[in-house]
Amino acid sequence: MPLASDTILTRPLGLRDEATARAARWRAALRPRVLAAALLGASALALAAFLALGDDPLAGEPYAVAAIEVRAPSAPVPEPAVPVRPDPASRNADEVERASGVSVSRPDGTAAPDSVVIRVPGSGPIQLKPAPDPRLTERGRYGVLPKIGPDGARALDVYARPEAAGLERGGAVAGRIALVVSGLGIGQAATQDAIQRLAPAVTLAFAPYGADVTRSAARAREAGHEVMVQAPMEPFDYPDNDPGPQTLLAGAKPAENLDRLAFVLARVPGAVGVTNFMGARLTAEAGALEPVLREIGGRGLGFLDDGTSPRSLAREVGRKAKVPVARAELVVDAVPRPDAIDRELARLEEAARKSGFALGSATALPLSIDRIARWARDLESRGILLVPASRAMRAAP
Repeated sequence: MPLASDTILTRPLGLRDEATARAARWRAALRPRVLAAALLGASALALAAFLALGDDPLAGEPYAVAAIEVRAPSAPVPEPAVPVRPDPASRNADEVERASGVSVSRPDGTAAPDSVVIRVPGSGPIQLKPAPDPRLTERGRYGVLPKIGPDGARALDVYARPEAAGLERGGAVAGRIALVVSGLGIGQAATQDAIQRLAPAVTLAFAPYGADVTRSAARAREAGHEVMVQAPMEPFDYPDNDPGPQTLLAGAKPAENLDRLAFVLARVPGAVGVTNFMGARLTAEAGALEPVLREIGGRGLGFLDDGTSPRSLAREVGRKAKVPVARAELVVDAVPRPDAIDRELARLEEAARKSGFALGSATALPLSIDRIARWARDLESRGILLVPASRAMRAAP
């Protein structure tokens, strides 16, 4: 271990060497100048900060400036609307009927307490079978003609409107009425009115001359009406009173009349039968009428005498030829006045009550359609069931 120098060992205590003395003198001389420079620098910085900050109350603390824009309050987002269901007790009878789908019949001048429910949704409309059925058709000179099917099926049965078993509101049936309205297919307004306004159980008969008669008859079937076709037949004052082209004549040869009948039958596919248009003379001539009725029956159709001629032999000739023939008991619009039509409809109703069944006919006059529609509206409330006219022809001996 080295020994300390002689200088340290021999130097008197409290004495410093020359170098140490010089450093001490230099520090003593420099101290006032450093202090003055520091004070001067601090003053300069304070002055610069004062000039930069001015009268800043935050004394130079950092801060940020944010711009605030005043806007109008936004509209609140609407909540989903909740449908308000009306109180059933506050709705009137008409609103209840529309909501429920129930069809209500009211006699004129009566209100809800006197209403009679005649049709309830769910029972569904009666659907007719599609026509023409390929089994029951063949090609002819004028188009598709009806025929009896290989299994014996007849258009009179296949194309007929199914008959309701009883009153839709229940109760006993006091009588049944079949009604055929003829003269359709020529005036489109009257045809459409009859299809829409008349009860589906009313049978509609179409004249063969309308340009759109085939389509009109199809629309009638879609609405539930069974359909027939009118055959123009010779009246007593022919040709002054002319039913139109293809009229079946009492003096014509049977082959000629059958050819004209083929034209008529081809016009309305889906018909259950034929009814006369005029024809007082032809229907009074048994020799001329019989071949016509045999052809009608041989093609699976029925014949309905509209009841306009008291001299008609149609029912007698049909019975002899074993052809289904029926005859209308009343022509409800023979006198085309509202009171007269209403009176005949009441007579038809009374006849149905007495014998259980009655058959009537009418023409497609706007007045007739209106009165029949009103009459049929509450028919079931009186215990009378409206049935298709095919019922009468099928029941014929």
